Amino acid sequence: MIKVLLVDDHRLIRDGIRFYLEKDGHDISIVGEANDGKQALIFLEKNPGEVDIMLTDISMPEMNGVELATEVNKSFPSVKIIALTMIKDSQYVKQMLQAGASGYLLKNAREKEIVDAVKTVYNGESYYAQEATKAIMDFMSKKKQDSDVVAISKREKEVLRLIIDELSNQEIADKLFISIRTVEAHKRNLMEKTGSKTLAGLVKYAINNFLFEDL
Repeated sequence: MIKVLLVDDHRLIRDGIRFYLEKDGHDISIVGEANDGKQALIFLEKNPGEVDIMLTDISMPEMNGVELATEVNKSFPSVKIIALTMIKDSQYVKQMLQAGASGYLLKNAREKEIVDAVKTVYNGESYYAQEATKAIMDFMSKKKQDSDVVAISKREKEVLRLIIDELSNQEIADKLFISIRTVEAHKRNLMEKTGSKTLAGLVKYAINNFLFEDL
């Protein structure tokens, strides 16, 4: 079972998400709930190792989602974080990713998307709602590339853009008219150049360093 901690200051929201996630066949269990970031940290301190995924709102009293994610990433690194919010502003998306979140969902997401996001992040990948991905790309287009960023080729940037759009190796190959083996080679090169251990880490590196500006 994937063990989830729900953090939101609205009880109705938590009840709805619980209903979605704990349906038969989803293999997901809600092990705790919190009204805000401070309560979430207390729960994690009292229940070490009992949480796999934390689903958290951003706008909350006492301690907001960005502050919470930063603290959880530092003090409880095994807990993976997904933002679940109504906010799709690019600044908040970037702040959550920099704070350590591996996923970003909007509260109007359908049941399947929420379940898919939890399972995807649990398995070590990242998951971003389409609206969040657009916000990320819009934000990147207005920024300058950091001079210290490693040099990657235009083709590698194209592959990276499609990775963040969650395309499979086959879909990337078809879209760029290259072989799957070539796609895999580009992915390996990107991981080595950026020092990333996972695709989620690679995506975070790209977002933090505005690698899509020249596309």
